[in-house]
Amino acid sequence: MYEPNLLSIVPPLLAILLAILTRQVIISLSIGIWIGYCLLASVNPLSGLALGIDGIITVFSDAGDTRVLIFTLIIGGLIATIERTGGVRGFIYLLENKSWVDNPGKARWLAYFIGIVVFIESNITLLVAGSISRPLFDRYKIAREKLAYIIDSTSAPICILIPLNAWGAVIISLTASADIENPLQVFVAAIPLNFYPITVVIFSAIVIWRNINIGPMKAAQERTEKGSLLWPNATPMVDPTILSSQESKGPEDKARFMIMPILAMVFAMPVCLYITGDGVISDGSGSTSVLWSVLFALLVSWTIVLQAKRSNVDELMLTFLKGAGGLLPVAMILLFALALGDVANLLGTGVYVAGLAEETLPKGLLLPLLFLVSSVIAFSIGSSWGTFAIMIPLAMQISISLELDPAFFLAAVLSGSVFGDHASPISDTTVVASMASATDHIDHVRTQLPYALIAATIATLCFLVLGVIALH
Repeated sequence: MYEPNLLSIVPPLLAILLAILTRQVIISLSIGIWIGYCLLASVNPLSGLALGIDGIITVFSDAGDTRVLIFTLIIGGLIATIERTGGVRGFIYLLENKSWVDNPGKARWLAYFIGIVVFIESNITLLVAGSISRPLFDRYKIAREKLAYIIDSTSAPICILIPLNAWGAVIISLTASADIENPLQVFVAAIPLNFYPITVVIFSAIVIWRNINIGPMKAAQERTEKGSLLWPNATPMVDPTILSSQESKGPEDKARFMIMPILAMVFAMPVCLYITGDGVISDGSGSTSVLWSVLFALLVSWTIVLQAKRSNVDELMLTFLKGAGGLLPVAMILLFALALGDVANLLGTGVYVAGLAEETLPKGLLLPLLFLVSSVIAFSIGSSWGTFAIMIPLAMQISISLELDPAFFLAAVLSGSVFGDHASPISDTTVVASMASATDHIDHVRTQLPYALIAATIATLCFLVLGVIALH
């Protein structure tokens, strides 16, 4: 068995660095996976290559990971169907006809409030907000990077503040496994102490209100106002051919072609969690429920389109396959990111980083350090849920041994996990935010990072103050 050491952090950090420098995310992830398995194979490049290939294939042995990958392709087909049948155009016409969204400010607030309201699952939040808001942002010449930032800041940060969804189910389960009594109560008590998500939600509202553009975001906004949606050589995370013209073509473009499938998807999620949890929503399978929900939404979409004679089965199937193909790059990135997370777990990356912080420390520094360590792990492996699995049991053990309130420690871990996931270029939510906004992935990472760092700084100071006051 591999003993975690300093080299354990090399593969994920190398993949992240290469992704930022080269903009080739899949190649960067591949190199990180290869280096990781080289370390496991005693630095044998050929053995590392063979193990790396098997490691990617092994991702499909996990039913949850496979469901996420299939979900990615199906949601691409759903988005293409909604756009091709005029659902988005009809919805935009409805908003403008009612004078609900008739200027750039209202377009930004629309994206924000959709993220607040649709809290069932982070990827669904991103896709709903992105699909509705992207054409409005293009029309009013607001940078797509700003859309990606807004929806990314109201997806995971909102989902983690809600107990009864897929996120809450995972967190409560991990907390219960650490021998914590009343894990739901601990989670609820941690919500007002979850400083990073709360800061992000408030700060993004201020950014919208004051139209704040910092660093790369300012340059992206200036580019958009000059008529360029993307930088030269940038690659949007959606096949441009599935993005049909957003100008209304006539009365056959109906808002219900978009609203009904989205509502079906949103309302199906808790029902599916209830079913998969045998009557207990918090015990439900998040990945299964997400997959069932998007399949139900697709069924609703096809039903109302066929009933309205807006299309036929052959055309719908071609549109679905085109949309699924358009999101194949996203599925590939998710596949390689999951494989990198697996090799990081084999190397003990999270355990090694967590162990550094578990050594003798002043109590007042425990909370900010747990926040920072969770941030580094989530940034490195690109998964807040993976970080939950590593850090929640450890944090609960520390709280029990010190006889301190576990809610403080849980909040620090959850906040750090969301921040690392929010800032990481290999995170699935970051990838989906780029996809839903049809922007270049690395451009989204670069423009969002300054905002995320400001919120993380505020959260760190809050945890420092909390630690000094509450853990004396």
